[in-house]
Amino acid sequence: ILNGCSNGEGIASVGGESISKEMFDAYLAEKRIPATNQKSVKSALDSYLEREALTMAISKSNLLDLEALEYELREIKKQMLISRYFDQYLKTITDNEAVRNFYSENSEQYTVQRVKVAHVLLRTRASMDDSEIGAVRTRAQEIYSKAISGNDFSKLAEEYSEDNISAIKGGDLGWLNEGAVDPVFIKMAFSLEKDEISEIIQTPFGYHIIKSLKTPQTLQKSFEAVKGDIRYQLRAEAKKTEFERLLSTVDIEKISND
Repeated sequence: ILNGCSNGEGIASVGGESISKEMFDAYLAEKRIPATNQKSVKSALDSYLEREALTMAISKSNLLDLEALEYELREIKKQMLISRYFDQYLKTITDNEAVRNFYSENSEQYTVQRVKVAHVLLRTRASMDDSEIGAVRTRAQEIYSKAISGNDFSKLAEEYSEDNISAIKGGDLGWLNEGAVDPVFIKMAFSLEKDEISEIIQTPFGYHIIKSLKTPQTLQKSFEAVKGDIRYQLRAEAKKTEFERLLSTVDIEKISND
């Protein structure tokens, strides 16, 4: 269809306006239509010319506010420019090598402290008065005395704990990551040696007696597990920096109407 046409040469005319090969080539590229596929190119040209003709006909009608439409198109163009620019700019900033280098240089950020414990919980409620809370504390002290006297901790949890989910497992809470639960609880849990039983502690849930089931561990998160988060972080930081740099190259002045 387009053999022998140079870029500036017209390949068709719509309403007296010439359509250049350059314009149509850009359309093919945007639609990802290979120029070597003559059948697809012919179909694309027919569609392109129809849309040009339809646009021209609508522009001549009085149904639409063309000035308002121009403002809207200008805003769309701005958004496209900004979006396309940062997509292109961030490709190299956040490629796989950059992400892996950040992971290697900041490995300490991707470690997880965890501990495996069991507990007995006696619940308190905000509606309780001091005497009721004291009674719960007394019961907790009795259970604590049994625990440190050699009674089977899992049996005590099954019998007395008011955490119904863990009680049926002998109080076992499984592995808890640092920061995953109440700070008073987790601080005590990490302070215990394996098989050590804590003193009674109080949290917003009530009174706890904790037993350490395993020595606390430090785990390194794998690169595969965190690379998505790193890429997102690097993109956000790079975009903010480049955004500020671009703005600094252009003067912005507000003109008051007062």
